Amino acid sequence: MITWTNKEDESWEGEFKSRIFHDEDDDNLIVYIENPSAADHAERCAAFLDSLPEVMIDEICGELIKCAERDGDNSSFKLPELHSVRDILDYCWFVAVYVSVPKNENDISFIVEGEGDWGECAGFVIENGRVVYVGNDAVNY
Repeated sequence: MITWTNKEDESWEGEFKSRIFHDEDDDNLIVYIENPSAADHAERCAAFLDSLPEVMIDEICGELIKCAERDGDNSSFKLPELHSVRDILDYCWFVAVYVSVPKNENDISFIVEGEGDWGECAGFVIENGRVVYVGNDAVNY
C-alpha cells in the first residue's frame, strides 16, 4: 500500500493513495516514519486510515467545520453552507501522515496534517484507533 520513496536515512518517506483524505492535486499522502522499524506499523495505519468507520470520518469532518468557523487567517474565506459534514473536505487538503513506533504493537496511532482554505493548518490525531484531536496544531498535539 505504501510506496517507500526514500529509505536512505533512519527517517523514511513514502506515499500512498488515500480513499478519503486528499491533497491539492491527487489522492497521494506522504507518509513519514522516524525509523525503519515503524514500516509495518505505518502500513497498518495507512490501511486503518483508508477504512475509517463512517462515524469517525463524520467526527473528523464535524471538528474541521468548527476549525473553519473559529480559526483562520484568511479573512476573505467564508465557509459556505454545507449540505453534509463531509463537504468540508472540499475546503481542505491533507499532505502528510506521521507515524511513530507505537508503545504497544497493536496500537493504531498517527497524525494527519494538512491545511484549510480558511488559512490554518488542519489535521487530526488518531491514538489507539480513536480520534483524540482535530485542529490546527495536530503535529504538536
